[in-house]
Amino acid sequence: MNKIYPLAIIASLIMSPYTLAAELNQNKQADMIFTNAKIYGHDNANAIAVRDGNIIFVGKAADVNAYRAKNTEVIDLEQAIVMPGFIDNHNHVFEAASEAGGNCELDMDASLEEQIPYLKACSKNAKSDGWLMGYGFSLDAVLADDNRYTPLEVIDRIFPTQPVVLMEQTSHSMWVNSAALKLAGITKNSPEPQGGKILKDEESGELNGILFDNAGDIIMEMAWNSLENQFNQSYDGLMNGLEEAAAHGITTIGDGRLYWKRGWYDVWQQAEKDGDLTARVSLRPWIYPADSMAPQLAFLKTIQSSDKSRLLLVDQVKMYSDGIFINGTAKILAPYDDTYIPDEPFGINYIEPKQMQGWLAALDKLGYSAHIHAIGDGAVRESLNAIEYARNQGSKKPYTLTHVELVNPKDVPRFEKLDVTADFQVGSDYVAEHDHQWAEAFLGKARTHSMMNLKPIFDTGANVTLSSDWNVHDINPLVGIANSIKMGETGLPNVYAAIDAYTINAADSLGISDITGSITVGKSADFAILEQDITRLSHDAIARTQILMTVLQGNIVFDTEE
Repeated sequence: MNKIYPLAIIASLIMSPYTLAAELNQNKQADMIFTNAKIYGHDNANAIAVRDGNIIFVGKAADVNAYRAKNTEVIDLEQAIVMPGFIDNHNHVFEAASEAGGNCELDMDASLEEQIPYLKACSKNAKSDGWLMGYGFSLDAVLADDNRYTPLEVIDRIFPTQPVVLMEQTSHSMWVNSAALKLAGITKNSPEPQGGKILKDEESGELNGILFDNAGDIIMEMAWNSLENQFNQSYDGLMNGLEEAAAHGITTIGDGRLYWKRGWYDVWQQAEKDGDLTARVSLRPWIYPADSMAPQLAFLKTIQSSDKSRLLLVDQVKMYSDGIFINGTAKILAPYDDTYIPDEPFGINYIEPKQMQGWLAALDKLGYSAHIHAIGDGAVRESLNAIEYARNQGSKKPYTLTHVELVNPKDVPRFEKLDVTADFQVGSDYVAEHDHQWAEAFLGKARTHSMMNLKPIFDTGANVTLSSDWNVHDINPLVGIANSIKMGETGLPNVYAAIDAYTINAADSLGISDITGSITVGKSADFAILEQDITRLSHDAIARTQILMTVLQGNIVFDTEE
């Protein structure tokens, strides 16, 4: 039976080979070409072509001309080094550069009484109503045995009525006054919240104004949510943080934590809507340890997104297994030698081990994996146990333990066995020099000497990443890369392993190694362009190397010449 085709269809059939050829030629046309470059991982290539935000060619300049069209932007890099965009697997980009967290700044090195002038200055400059928020004190200074007064007595003299909350640099300790305690309903007889400690004077049994971990988080959340113009301050802070990240070659960020009850998710959404994101960001909603699971899961279900075409990804949560060593809240296998909380000789759990198993199983069903804060060897073991439970339930998700400052030798091989990433922060001088003397009073010499040992986990073949935990450590990935080599027998073996830890390994941890983490045709055009080849430099010179340009999805988000 003969078919009768309309004339238009006949014409399209006749023209289709030419139309197809034109379309194929158009698909080869690049939006941008980088040339005269040295390209990391491609010894014989000096040019890259980009279309629609993705890499379509890596090779010789003579061959890249086939991708050049009339409107193609060509950038001569003058022999600069093109590296994969750095991936900071743990960065508090939202908080670190925001004034919404308070502008009362104390002196980290001051004693309790030496803080008084700083507190008075904060009082003078503060608004007369509402919360005062700030940061910058040393826990051992404000709790020193020779202090004549308690921290509460000192702060109450200066702030008798206005509620005040001051954050210690690690964010695991808060210094508050009586007005803040009253608003939070905290008395000396209050039960301690899950994952938190309410400190009291040893002699009188009265509150001393210091709250550890989740007890302080609860008050900080009250203060944050009381702010006027909170959204705009938060937005400005986020922009400041993203600008700082872009200036250091960071194209992807693993968010340190998303306090969604503070409205932070709304800020991120607006930034995405406005086109203001200069990095791909894996948001990690915070698991509130004192709240029940059901309402949190209900919220998490509404925001979950694994759409890799977006710059905002929401498919990992942030949960804490424990606290930190300096205040005795890191969970350890053997008791502390000395601690501020003698009623908890092994530290505390934010989320109890059995609870964590339930959380991981429930989250897996919603499409979430987890980035878990685990500092002490007890927390590392308990977290690995929970992940093992999730694996036995069939979970294939990428899981990461971050900080991992103390690991029992029996647990070292479990990272590779359970396919768990170990994420380390080494961007401070004391880590590079393996100077953890501050921990000896709490852990003793043997355990202190065992801290921050990357090499045994790396040697098992487990996935190891580096991150900044900014602003706890330097945001600059090159400092972390340099320090991980400088560490010697406790660090990473060479610069290539360190670069992997800040690029492709971090992409694996985030579950996005198919779209970023290396300079590969088909992947996103995410580049950090450096003035020098860091594979040929000393570790000190690596840290000083300048970032010339940062490119995200083919868009220049930082240029040192602008």
